[in-house]
Amino acid sequence: MARIRVLVVDDHRIFAESLAAALAAEPDVDVSAAGSGPAALRALERAAAEGRGYDVLLVDAELGALATGGAHAVPVPRREETGVVDGISLVAGVSSGRPAVRSVVLAEKDDPRAAARALQAGASGWVAKDCSLQRLLAVIRGVLRDETHLPPALLTGVLRELTAARKHRTESERLVESLTPREREVLRCMVAGLGRKAVAERLFLSPHTVRTHMQNVLGKLGVHSTLAAVALARRAGVGPAEPATGQSLPGGALGRDVVERGGQLAQ
Repeated sequence: MARIRVLVVDDHRIFAESLAAALAAEPDVDVSAAGSGPAALRALERAAAEGRGYDVLLVDAELGALATGGAHAVPVPRREETGVVDGISLVAGVSSGRPAVRSVVLAEKDDPRAAARALQAGASGWVAKDCSLQRLLAVIRGVLRDETHLPPALLTGVLRELTAARKHRTESERLVESLTPREREVLRCMVAGLGRKAVAERLFLSPHTVRTHMQNVLGKLGVHSTLAAVALARRAGVGPAEPATGQSLPGGALGRDVVERGGQLAQ
């Protein structure tokens, strides 16, 4: 009998242990539990190194909320070094780095917007925490057949959210296409977190010319700050500029403090 390896990721210890025990009673399921995002990532790495990788990840929709203000707080993505990784970020990371692992999000309440974000991150399912064990097992087996599972009551809301997200992406792409090739280069440097002087050195331009290009980028994109420009660029699928030979780029403007003063580009 082929066995299904499941990793439960939830910082509510009693729930995680109870769910793991219930799943372990199934003859074809091997299950482990992790109490945080970083712990889950370590478990995935260890299992892969041992040649017995996990098949399905069951992730708490509010993973990390206990560390950021309460069980019902909206989890805020944090840098991994803080020890906090929210559920959607974990799903996205696993989907990107370990595409063979299917992720299912466990939620205390129906939330079309959060469910849509989970699907966009790579989740294969969204299931209520209070669903029956039979229902959860059906979802686990279903996602391994490449099925996507959503509660019927959520379907309309999720489709609406995904349609709106696609519309925003299309609009963002249209705005980015209005930029000149040089302005797109500058925008990619902005996405990489480079300041005006660094962009000037990178593109062999004067700081004054770079400042003009940056102002033109903001104007054409219809935004008033570097952060807003970077967010729009990300929605349009614009990636950071590649590091030059022998150089490394910062972690990206969304992952660190952007040098701005009052919404204006810093000198």
